[in-house]
Amino acid sequence: MAAQIIDGKKVAAEVRAEVRMGVDLRREQGKRPPGIAVILIGDDPASNVYVNHKRRACDEVGIMSRSYDLPASTTQFELLKIVDELNADPVIDGILIQLPLPSHIDDSLVIERIDPGKDVDGFHPTNVGKLALRIPALRPCTPFGVIKLIESTGQVCKGKHVVVVGASNIVGRPMALELLLRGATVTVCHRFSADSAALSRQADIVIAAAGKPGLITADWVRPGATVLDVGINRLDTGKLVGDVDFASVSEKAAWISPVPGGVGPMTVAMLMMNTLRACEKHQL
Repeated sequence: MAAQIIDGKKVAAEVRAEVRMGVDLRREQGKRPPGIAVILIGDDPASNVYVNHKRRACDEVGIMSRSYDLPASTTQFELLKIVDELNADPVIDGILIQLPLPSHIDDSLVIERIDPGKDVDGFHPTNVGKLALRIPALRPCTPFGVIKLIESTGQVCKGKHVVVVGASNIVGRPMALELLLRGATVTVCHRFSADSAALSRQADIVIAAAGKPGLITADWVRPGATVLDVGINRLDTGKLVGDVDFASVSEKAAWISPVPGGVGPMTVAMLMMNTLRACEKHQL
């Protein structure tokens, strides 16, 4: 029997509606709306698409968005100066820097320069550290979105064995922390794992975040498992695919998220939620 589809668009719309209600309530109380600054450096087509999605989401939920579209030649010093100015700006609650940055700019240095209270991506070491210590503040958007998708199926993570395939700083590692926070038993597979497929077959829930198209095939998944696909890969044909071989895995899993239309919309929705929460915490 084919797997049930986890509809990321539907769940994301529900999150955005919740954010819209929060923003409207602030306005009714005579308070200003949340504000976010979106910084894009260079003209990478994929980055442009992502940033445009985020700006449209801001318009939809009533968040004030300020754009900084900078040339690829922007220096690290110039970028850090803008970050410092935004850290001090009282109407900016969130600072979003679209990654990846040009090779001459140190991503880690720039991320660490952002005020942790304005780090709406949830990438700052302070925010990741708080998640590890079980005192979450602003949470990494994609992992938090995946949790929301799992919950939308009626499942709980507590007591489940979850395998995360991929150990990046943006998804894999914070994903493991989010799952631990909810009482899951977590295995993280990476390029040095001896037999990732065998480990994955033991899982109640598989989260694919390796950045390799079609990596997770049916023989990686036990019957009845739930599979979340975080991968976004564009083939030479122009087709957008995930890390999961959807056709084969959907015949074996109980639940599966598609690409596109699964995790992607949730990342943007949780960004909106983080911006509202940052505003409510620091700009009462």
